[in-house]
Amino acid sequence: MKPDLFEAPDYYNIDDLLTEEHKLIREAARAWVKRDVSPIIEEAAQNAEFPKSIIPGLAEIGAFGPYIPEQYGGAGLDQISYGLIMQEIERGDSGVRSTASVQSSLVMYPIWKYGTEAQRNKYLPKLAAGEWMGSFGLTEPDHGSNPAGMVTNFKDKGDHYLLNGAKLWISNSPFCDVAVVWAKNEEGRIHGLIVERGMEGFSTPETHNKWSLRASATGELIFQDVKVPKENLLPNKSGLGAPLGCLDSARYGIAWGAIGAAMDCYDTALRYSKERIQFGKPIGAFQLQQKKLAEMITEITKAQLLALRLGQLKNEDKATSAQISMAKRNNVDMALKIAREARQMLGGMGITGEYPIMRHMMNLESVITYEGTHDIHLLITGLDVTGFNAFK
Repeated sequence: MKPDLFEAPDYYNIDDLLTEEHKLIREAARAWVKRDVSPIIEEAAQNAEFPKSIIPGLAEIGAFGPYIPEQYGGAGLDQISYGLIMQEIERGDSGVRSTASVQSSLVMYPIWKYGTEAQRNKYLPKLAAGEWMGSFGLTEPDHGSNPAGMVTNFKDKGDHYLLNGAKLWISNSPFCDVAVVWAKNEEGRIHGLIVERGMEGFSTPETHNKWSLRASATGELIFQDVKVPKENLLPNKSGLGAPLGCLDSARYGIAWGAIGAAMDCYDTALRYSKERIQFGKPIGAFQLQQKKLAEMITEITKAQLLALRLGQLKNEDKATSAQISMAKRNNVDMALKIAREARQMLGGMGITGEYPIMRHMMNLESVITYEGTHDIHLLITGLDVTGFNAFK
């Protein structure tokens, strides 16, 4: 394994727009990735195993619920801090960032925003500390981009709810301790339920043979007459807007995270271009290679500015769902294109585990699809600017 020599590009001096706290938080996350993720991630990806040994470290750098108030075990940080942490983690690996995103935005966020005080006190401190890991059940085998069509349901049985159905493509599911599950009641209204491992009829089979996110655990959530205590219903928001609010937070984190993957590919390609000699000189001295690198740093810089402004809007509680969709779509697409160009610059070496580029490229093929596909986010922007709903 090569030493992690990563140096983050900052072509427009964006660091000048960050606070000292932002930079300290980012540097702590960056140092942790270099020390604890980079040395093991290639082997984990090759073996298709999630390295559970990193969970305590994720908790220590504040990756689990960084914006959750301190009274519930979170770090009480702002949204830019959250973004910077996600950027650094995805610089290491998209699958590791997925684990943190799910825990923060899809499990802790709904319990904090939609749950009772008792639920917050029971679950959030353990989730923030990494003692419990969570998953988020929305996508179903037959309902991905149209979650409103879900068939997972629960019935009121007097002293409990009876939950039936299945969820697919669920990060963290194989080892989760709790799952925030979205299901329809008898009137067809969508609600969130907290399901705990050990409840009879609840199982979490793992999904195998993935070419992408190989260092992340993916699986199913299956409910066969699961008795869920009534106090496990999230009471403060229902309807499709509830899970979509969680997805806004996750998509925001992805918009930052994808920059990290792009920066790692760019840094690798730039370093390689100065070392690889062909036709008597470094390949970085050739026009076509300079074109690739110049376009990479341009697109990364644009994405950095997009994410930073979105973070400012999030801090002011002014960011719209459509604005978040634009950033997620643009930044992931940018990162995937940079990964592909960087892979070409490295030639055959680009497909080996000696360099991170092919792993990033495969991971980003999933990131461009989950939390809203590339095309769905395009239509969200189209709806926002025209007022016409192309989904129906």
